[in-house]
Amino acid sequence: MSGPAPASVTGRLPAPVRFVLGLGLLTSFAALGTALVTSLHLPLPGSVVGMGLLWAALSLRLVRLHWLEAAADGLLATLGLLFVPATVGVIEYLSAGAAWVLWLLVMLTGLLLGAGVAGVLASRLVRE
Repeated sequence: MSGPAPASVTGRLPAPVRFVLGLGLLTSFAALGTALVTSLHLPLPGSVVGMGLLWAALSLRLVRLHWLEAAADGLLATLGLLFVPATVGVIEYLSAGAAWVLWLLVMLTGLLLGAGVAGVLASRLVRE
């Protein structure tokens, strides 16, 4: 995807301008998908519908791939950085899992003990 843009109007634009235009196009399709989902009350994420619309527009050649290439490459280059906070959060809270298991066992034991006592009392009260 990182080849030179074709000899067209967009190919002659400076790289930062191509990036901004591509990002605007990607954002426009995401916003269009969100608007469709909201107006039609669809049970889907708007960005997924927008990317489906983008795929259809690319397939029908209404949108050219080289229009999006600079923005897509830039976003993919930074995608790994977006996973760093989530990974750090998961690793930080791995030790909390042991505490949760202990609390769940305590709660389950209390629930079963309480239900058992209530069942025995209810059966004795019904017999009398």
